[in-house]
Amino acid sequence: MVARAQAGDRDALAEVVRAMQDRVFHLALRMLGTAEDARDASQEILVRMVTKLGSFRGESSFGTWVHRLAVHALINTKIALRRRESNFDDLGESLDAAVAASAGMTLAPEHAALIDEAKQVCVQGMLLCLDRPHRVAYILGEILELAGDEAAAILEITPAAYRKRLSRARAEMDAFFAGRCGLADPANACRCRRVLPLAIAGGIVDPAAPPFARLPVVREDRLRVDIERLRSGAEIVRGLPQHGSPEDFAQGIRTLLRGFDDAN
Repeated sequence: MVARAQAGDRDALAEVVRAMQDRVFHLALRMLGTAEDARDASQEILVRMVTKLGSFRGESSFGTWVHRLAVHALINTKIALRRRESNFDDLGESLDAAVAASAGMTLAPEHAALIDEAKQVCVQGMLLCLDRPHRVAYILGEILELAGDEAAAILEITPAAYRKRLSRARAEMDAFFAGRCGLADPANACRCRRVLPLAIAGGIVDPAAPPFARLPVVREDRLRVDIERLRSGAEIVRGLPQHGSPEDFAQGIRTLLRGFDDAN
């Protein structure tokens, strides 16, 4: 299909774009934190993929090549993120304050369905506490579960350097989960149900338009709760749904392809 697209077959090109758009969007979503930023970045990445398609020589898998383009763009993006990158100390203070403020509060029945939304917003906030090189290493290794050699090839670093980067990112995430998250350790006070009322009040979760709930789910692995043992951060993160590109994303792709045809 890629070879046909390189030879000028427009239908094949459309199929290549469709085949890659969900994985590019999912990577962008976890790197940038919001569906809006992921949409903007994904379309730019797909434009780059189309315009550089002729340079693909099959020296790696096509997926590795596209991920390399995407990672380079996402690490170096200059867009002003709608959800700011932070650090674990600040996030921890915010969660502690939310849990303390929620004492005695009850969750409105109509908001109970938003607990999963709160979980995703919270975990995404943790990812944004990692700097971008460590964040992308964690996403490739722990969320996408790519082999070490493939992840290293995507990042264009040695396997040893990748393992070191992933190990550090994993240690930071696990330490935060173990120290605060009730999913990681039942002894921790923080629960999505307790944080949700303050998240709604602060506009972090919008009951009228929950951002993650509006996205299609490509894969869903429900977290099986076992209160007899601690859970790693990676287990919790992988328990979140894998989201595909928004339903109206296809219109932007058609515009992209028309623009490519006009340019050629």
